[in-house]
Amino acid sequence: MQSAFDLTGQRVLITGAAGGIGECTARVCSALGAELLLVDQRPSERLADALRGEGATATGFTCDVAERAEVEAVVAAAGPVDALVLAAAICPWDDWEDPDWDAMFDRVMAINVHGPIHFARACLPGMIARKRGRMVLVGSVAGRMGGLLASSHYVASKGALHALVRWLAKRGAPHGVLANGIAPAAIETEMIRGQPVDPAAIPLGRKGRAEEVAWPIAFLCSAAAGYITGTVLDVNGGLYVN
Repeated sequence: MQSAFDLTGQRVLITGAAGGIGECTARVCSALGAELLLVDQRPSERLADALRGEGATATGFTCDVAERAEVEAVVAAAGPVDALVLAAAICPWDDWEDPDWDAMFDRVMAINVHGPIHFARACLPGMIARKRGRMVLVGSVAGRMGGLLASSHYVASKGALHALVRWLAKRGAPHGVLANGIAPAAIETEMIRGQPVDPAAIPLGRKGRAEEVAWPIAFLCSAAAGYITGTVLDVNGGLYVN
């Protein structure tokens, strides 16, 4: 019997793939047999080359996820997508009293909310036509309870993303397309490097590791999650309990 967690033959497109949770998710999905379509504003060919060197099939794309035309060009070039992992995001550590904060708010929303909408809108018709598909939106505990340190633009963007999960789930479910989210707490990535996260504020007493988010994402992409949609999975060390 084949494992329900196996992703062999599945084409998985991952945004934010050049680092952090996105890169770790790519490595996990590759280990499970997936073909990888790696998208980032930074060059993702380094990771694609590494995965190909390990025997995987991987293609890198450079794209500003906030630009709808660039997103649609990537999706057209990538071909059919079985699973979509939307991990690209920014989290500026500014204050809303800063003089340029309003402009930064617009940029955060463009990347963290518009970006996932652009990809979902581009990929959903093909998934509906094939009567199957997975979408996993990477939210945050900040969208659940305000987070630990994040500024209000990031908090608002992740709350919006959690709401989008539910909208996509209702739209996709009648066609076999499942949409879910994942809400990490403080994870050891470049995004929070140098920030004063207090481990004592987290019941497990430590920050999470990227692979501790990547494996649940891979699960949501797999047949093992075939009856789950509209859910935002909390991966936060006990910081928020729903």
